[in-house]
Amino acid sequence: MTTFQELGIRETILKAITDMGFEEASPIQEKAIPTALTGKDLIGQAQTGTGKTAAFAIPLLEKVDTSQRYVQAIVIAPTRELAIQVSEEINRLAKYMGISSLPIYGGQSIDRQFKALKKGPHIITGTPGRLLDHIQRKTLKLDRVSMVVLDEADEMLDMGFLEDIERILKETPEEKQTMLFSATMPKPIRNLAEKFMNDPELIKMKAKEVTSPSVKQVYYEVNERDKFEALCRLLDVNNPELAVIFGRTKRRVDELSDGLTKRGYLAEGLHGDLNQRQRDAVMNKFREGAIEILVATDVAARGIDVSGVTHVYNFDIPQDPESYVHRIGRTGRAGKTGLAITFATPRETRLIHSIEKASKGKIQRKTIPTLEEAMESIQKATVEKMVQALDEEQYVHFEQAASELLEQYNPVALVSIALKLLSKEQSDVPVQLTSEAPRYSSKPKKRFNEKPRRNNNKGNRGFERRGRRSNKAK
Repeated sequence: MTTFQELGIRETILKAITDMGFEEASPIQEKAIPTALTGKDLIGQAQTGTGKTAAFAIPLLEKVDTSQRYVQAIVIAPTRELAIQVSEEINRLAKYMGISSLPIYGGQSIDRQFKALKKGPHIITGTPGRLLDHIQRKTLKLDRVSMVVLDEADEMLDMGFLEDIERILKETPEEKQTMLFSATMPKPIRNLAEKFMNDPELIKMKAKEVTSPSVKQVYYEVNERDKFEALCRLLDVNNPELAVIFGRTKRRVDELSDGLTKRGYLAEGLHGDLNQRQRDAVMNKFREGAIEILVATDVAARGIDVSGVTHVYNFDIPQDPESYVHRIGRTGRAGKTGLAITFATPRETRLIHSIEKASKGKIQRKTIPTLEEAMESIQKATVEKMVQALDEEQYVHFEQAASELLEQYNPVALVSIALKLLSKEQSDVPVQLTSEAPRYSSKPKKRFNEKPRRNNNKGNRGFERRGRRSNKAK
């Protein structure tokens, strides 16, 4: 691995990087920073969690003229949360430089933004709509911008921001450096690059560099009608601290989060129909552990950087290998291990093999745990919670009552009842999800000449409805 010192970065930035606890550059940083420092346009194809923010932030800071108080660089991001995250990282890297970065986004007082813009920030990170608003009000001028970054370009395409981005870029000088970062490269993004970039260098991270070895990958072949019961059983067995469940559609996310809540899980959904206040409320709960499960669409989950995610569940199989790599990158971060679980219907298993081939990783096939195994896991988790409470001496106020009970009743029966109450009675509330069609890469030209597949997965059929305790151990 390459150290940041070897990349020729100035001492003030190196000092800030050291304060942040980093020594070695990530693969995208190692490749992008030297190219960006030459002033050349570049396209970086990399997922969130690979360190791409520093890959463009460091070159921006190297080129800012601190003697001038005007906007010299802009970073366009799809969401308010990502704009804030990028601005915060830039400010951390600029700790010893006297350079200021200002986030601009909808939902914040525009008068407050007017005042902040008058102070002459060097770098603006903003969402397309609010950036255009300020441009039209003439409170933001981009005529002297020398650097532009498009972050999470494919998400901005999905959210319908492509036209806004073009209008913003037309307000910038022709002579400038442009950097575009995207997890995937659909045709409209390639067209945008051709229109607004000058012979960009493509830096594409190979799948083996972005698929973390710290993430164990497994899949389960499950019929569509059985997926929800399979999910509940796996949640009981896995007992995740924080989990992200990916659904294909907004409807799917709503139905999943509602169904999980009815079963006693601490879950909430996140998708594009939520306003910013609702989105912030859900994310704050997830970060603080008030909810343990976040159900999200691919687009809504972009830009989310929450430490401590232990499990990722692909309730619906992702549409392509790049999306798969992006999803599972939510776990196994900062040296920790994670588990990525994917559900595939019998007619979708070919996509698992396509993902394996493209990502150069092995996705192990497993069978759904039985009801008995799920109950055993619940009991084990409850026992661990009791032992932890014993170690922390959380029982002192109950000793008198316990002594009196022990004089009257069988100790084994008492402990059994305590375990049952702590585990809670499992909910059998019926949950019906709207069926989703299987995901195909293309329609078959003729009927598959396959014999009916015998389902030997123990526990995949006839799921008994079970839920889980809602009083998660803290």
